[in-house]
Amino acid sequence: MKVAILRRSPGIAYSMDVYADALIEGLKTVRPHWKNMEKFPYNPVEGNRTNSLVKGIQKYHQRYWQYPKQLQHSDADIFHIIDHSDGYLVNWLKKKTPTVVTCHDLINLIHPELFRDRARFPWLSLATWKYSLQSMCQAHRIISVSNHTAQDIVQHLKLNPAQIKTVPNGVDRIFQADASDQVTNFRETFSVPQDTCCLLNVGSNNPRKNIITILHVINQLRNKNFPIRFWKAGDDFTDDQKTFIAEHQLDSCISYLGKPDKETLIQIYNAADVLVAPSTYEGFGITVIEAMACGLPVVASNVTSLPEVVNDAATLVDPLDTDGIAHAVEQIFTQPALRDEFIQKGFKRAAQFNWHNTAEQIAQIYESLLNSTSNKVAA
Repeated sequence: MKVAILRRSPGIAYSMDVYADALIEGLKTVRPHWKNMEKFPYNPVEGNRTNSLVKGIQKYHQRYWQYPKQLQHSDADIFHIIDHSDGYLVNWLKKKTPTVVTCHDLINLIHPELFRDRARFPWLSLATWKYSLQSMCQAHRIISVSNHTAQDIVQHLKLNPAQIKTVPNGVDRIFQADASDQVTNFRETFSVPQDTCCLLNVGSNNPRKNIITILHVINQLRNKNFPIRFWKAGDDFTDDQKTFIAEHQLDSCISYLGKPDKETLIQIYNAADVLVAPSTYEGFGITVIEAMACGLPVVASNVTSLPEVVNDAATLVDPLDTDGIAHAVEQIFTQPALRDEFIQKGFKRAAQFNWHNTAEQIAQIYESLLNSTSNKVAA
């Protein structure tokens, strides 16, 4: 079988890179006889914001015309669009060739206010994004990364549940607990004593990530003389968040760690004491599973997909309850037995999410669709 994995150029969206790379490697493992699995990235317009209007037009022309035209020459047996934002491609592909789309979340549809301030041309970006969702509905099968996202698809896009298959994300096996001196040294590099609780958050600064609530938690704990430090990895703090940090004089207990590579991220997970993920919306939330795999206790929000993903292996809290989050952090750090309980539960939970299982389930979807299509042709 020849499978075409349709993705954007690497580096545009980290989470989509993780998904595409892991899926491709997983398929090579579970179906080694499948040859020529292909990626079809398009090359975005390079440059800064100078002549942003021209560059924006070029970008849309490349994405919505040049790239789809190239795909029409593919002789793949299965097309798999790995990002629902590219769902518009369904309209360009051969109708006789089975098409699969992975839907990661519907955040922009459910909370459009979080989208408008983050796009150069908000009205156009939102319109094309909705167009992609409508086109996605024409795919032969939609893969949802969580049951919560599947429910959102049914509720907001009025799709038949039979068209949707939930296949959870995996976590790379490289994410493991590490008690080496390297981890200790990493902590010492940032002058974090062992008797200081180090909170960690990994990801973007999108408003739904709720970083401002974490900052309120840090401020509250610091005012109680609780020994606290906060590490943020991924996107830097926004200007408003930096203003809050300055106004409350939190600079001494907060460090931005940049966008670490995978090996450094593993050290960070192992060096921290608690991962805090108070997102108001997540389609899956892969960082909580990565943290668990590294033996890091998790405090996560009790909304959208996170309860489904963590099950009973994390402390669930109202994402807007500053007192509740602060209390959960204190409990985990000051009660060794509770901390060890969550570490052990986290190991077991994380072990249930691996890319081998993900790839196997997706391979079976491909085979089922191809058999169904072949039977229709034969009839």
